[in-house]
Formats: sequence, structure tokens, C-alpha cells
Amino acid sequence: MHLKRWITALTALPFIIFLIWKGGGYFAGLVSVACLLALCEYFRIVFNPKGRTVSGLILLLGLMTGLGIIWAAHKNSAELILGAMALNLMLSACFSLTQFKSDPVILENVAKQSQGIIYIPLFLSFLVLIRNGADGMAWVFLIIATVFAGDVGAFYAGRNLGWHKLCPSVSPGKTVEGAVGGLVGNLLVVGLFKCFFLTTLSWGGCILLALSMGIAGQVGDLFESEFKRFSGVKDSGVILPGHGGILDRIDALLFASPMAYFFKEYLLK
Repeated sequence: MHLKRWITALTALPFIIFLIWKGGGYFAGLVSVACLLALCEYFRIVFNPKGRTVSGLILLLGLMTGLGIIWAAHKNSAELILGAMALNLMLSACFSLTQFKSDPVILENVAKQSQGIIYIPLFLSFLVLIRNGADGMAWVFLIIATVFAGDVGAFYAGRNLGWHKLCPSVSPGKTVEGAVGGLVGNLLVVGLFKCFFLTTLSWGGCILLALSMGIAGQVGDLFESEFKRFSGVKDSGVILPGHGGILDRIDALLFASPMAYFFKEYLLK
């Protein structure tokens, strides 16, 4: 399983690097595919009907809204992003009125779908906004490398040194020592980027950025684990051999990206 993880990562890496380098519509297209796949996995996890009916229209509307948010970010339009989210909720509300009499659970379905829109496409849109900005390519590579280093650091530190459970009710395998190892990996990567690519940033800001992204990423990882544990699902999907699903791979990235955006645009200027 561990070998499969590395083979999958190394196989996908050149393709991802190329699309990040190209930027523009190429990168937005990559994020769109990840968004659709992650949303499908999210819907599979949270819509555990247990004999209840889940409306395909609600799910389809969520997928269309997700694409709309990503391409609105490609156009650098915060107004369109907000408009897409508002329109999604209004249309879902209208549909719920036609279904409530026969299926009151429709309100729960609308809430879960709306949560997914914030959780996946909205958070992914920050990556597109970052790529469109100054030094965008370097920042996207920084975010991905930082999350990856945190994941690797947490895995090896947890496996070799882990003793104290971090959040056993959500993820029994994660440890405090693993979390610290992940933060060390975050710090190393951000330090390297500061030295070679983002030299104008201050060391203090970089340290705070690394720790903030690292903590946010670990929270994102645990947040997805909550969904899976509640629904009794081991992995979000099977599309990535050794890794599970797309959502399993981007759960930390989803939380780290907004954090990086706010640092880049407001805190490190």
C-alpha cells in the first residue's frame, strides 16, 4: 500500500506540475476536475440515505455550482462566486418546496449540499485566485509542497515516534508526535521557498504562514475523517491507488489554501 502511494504520486506529479506552470484555463480545468470528483465523493459519503430518497437534481445543481465557482475564480470575480453560491441555495430552496410534503428530509439534503459547496469548490477557488495573482505559480507550488511535506512528516513521525493520540474519536491513528512532525515538514518547505523563490518575504511571516497552513491542513484532514467515521466509510473513493479518493488527497489542501490566500493578499504585504 505504501509503495502504491508513492507510485501514484510520482506518476501524477509531472502532469500536475505542467498544468500549474501553464496556469490560466489549464490550471482552472485541473481544479475543475478535482472539484467535480471530490464533490461526487463527498455526496457519496454524506448522502447515506438508509432507505430515504436523495434527489438527483440537488446533486446535479451542486456539481454545476461547483464548476461555476471555479470558473468565476478564473475570471477573478468574487461577485460571481458569491452569486453562484446564492443562486444555488435559492434554486435548492425552490425545489425543496415542491418536495417537503412527501419528503421532509429534503431540508437535510439541501443543508448537506450547501455545506459541500462551501467545503470543496469555494475552498478550491482560492487556489485559482492565488495562481492568477502575483508570483501565483510559486505560491501554488508552495501550498502543495507544504501540504505534502506535512503529510509525509506526520506519517513518518507518527509511525516511528507516535504515542499520544491526537483526536482518537475521529482518527485513532493520528498522534500528537505525528502532528508535530508534520509542522516540522511545513516549516522546512516554507523556509526553502523563502530562500529560493519568495525571497522578499520576512522570516517571521514565513514561520507564521507555515504553522498556520500546517495547522489548517491537519484540521482539514480531521474534518474529512469526521464525515467518513460518521458514515462508516473508510476512503472517500478508489480512484487513486494507495491513496483512496480525490477528497482523501485534497482534504488538507482545502483548508490550507484559504489560509495561504489571506496571508498572501493581506498579511505578508
